[in-house]
Amino acid sequence: MTDPTTAATGSAVTENVDTFVTAAEQVETKPGKPRSLWSDAWHDLRRRPLFILSLVLIVFFLTMALFPGLFTSVDPNATDLSRSRQAPSAEAWFGYDVQGRDVYARVIYGARWSIMVGVLASLLTVLLGGVLGILGGYLGGWLDGLLSRIADVFFGLPFVLGAIVILSAFRSANVNSAPAIVGAVVLSIGLLSWPVAMRIMRSAAITAKQQDYVRAARALGARTSRVLRRHMLPNCLAPVLVYATIALGAFIGVEATLSFLGIGLRAPAVSWGVMIADARNYIRVAPHLLFFPAGALVLTVLSFVMLGDAVRDALDPKLR
Repeated sequence: MTDPTTAATGSAVTENVDTFVTAAEQVETKPGKPRSLWSDAWHDLRRRPLFILSLVLIVFFLTMALFPGLFTSVDPNATDLSRSRQAPSAEAWFGYDVQGRDVYARVIYGARWSIMVGVLASLLTVLLGGVLGILGGYLGGWLDGLLSRIADVFFGLPFVLGAIVILSAFRSANVNSAPAIVGAVVLSIGLLSWPVAMRIMRSAAITAKQQDYVRAARALGARTSRVLRRHMLPNCLAPVLVYATIALGAFIGVEATLSFLGIGLRAPAVSWGVMIADARNYIRVAPHLLFFPAGALVLTVLSFVMLGDAVRDALDPKLR
């Protein structure tokens, strides 16, 4: 005869197994896709008011830089000395500069060159520093030592002094077109700023190469290029992108500083730094010449700094 206790136990076990199988089938039917680092960061960023505000401002300034005709139809270089230094009015919202040019139109068109310098300088800095940093951090040995010493040499160069030397060399070569002047400024900023991106990427690469997935890839015979591209780069990119976002705003400010010193952008290029440099002798008699380009510059730099802070908080699990 069958023991009633055993039969009851067997029935309970069978019911539990059936329940487990049913639950497993439901999980297989509706699999929960795990979020990656980037999707998880985006999910977190969408709930941050700081990110939304900075993104709206950045989109506004980028639209201004790409499509200035949407904001004004006035030629920013059209002069009329009879309107020299006139205050803001209904006809000209931001007034006129010393040569009678519309300050509002120049602020709109100045966004293009200022933001272009920041974007190109950030790309050059991240590409140069990121490539050298990931190679030095992953390969190590004499290559890492050589790259680190070269970076130390560039760290020892005063930024303003180095920029003055580089840009003075371009000026002596009679570089006068606006694109060439922008290229010279971008090159000087990139050459003097890449060691920061290199050290950030190198530190991330040294940490990533000790992880099990990198060791497994190397043990399976993966080539160095594949390990760097498929395993190292995706896991080392986050801190460098955060730096690039913050540096972009800083580089826009650097362009204004160099232009104010007389070694950055100059006519025929129109930028906020050039406008600030032109207004420095008229601050007391015509403060609007300084206020509006400086306000646009501050808002743009602040937007990228806020965006970088929000991205850093979203990508760093310790700050959540």
